[in-house]
Amino acid sequence: MRSVLFVCLGNICRSPLAEALMRVKVQRKGIRLIVDSAGTGDWHVGEPPCENAVRVAALHGIDISGLRARQVTAEDLVRFDRLVGLDAANVADLKRMGAKNVLKLGDFGYNGADVPDPYFFDGFDGFETVFEMIDTCTTNLLRYLEEN
Repeated sequence: MRSVLFVCLGNICRSPLAEALMRVKVQRKGIRLIVDSAGTGDWHVGEPPCENAVRVAALHGIDISGLRARQVTAEDLVRFDRLVGLDAANVADLKRMGAKNVLKLGDFGYNGADVPDPYFFDGFDGFETVFEMIDTCTTNLLRYLEEN
């Protein structure tokens, strides 16, 4: 079965949002696709998504509170068909780890822009902006995966 892993830094805001949005879209379309997320760092392993990520997802009818952060493993690099970095640093980290099928999420709707890390923003507004970016890009990514 085909699979995709979304990767950000700590796996507590951007990549869990991408995982959840993609799962919703895959389920609605009835597509068989394994979807997961992880972080390049280990700071938050075992923690739930951050409060603002949970909040923005809930405002859009998605519950991510049950997800738990994990770090990318060597097994992930071969297990997943596509590894999708949320920014250029994540893409570079994945390639340094030996990942082959690496994509950048911003290439699917924002002309290669990084999806910024809202964890470091002041307030909630950045989470809504990031949610909208991820929503657009996951829609286009899913179309790409269906065609390729």
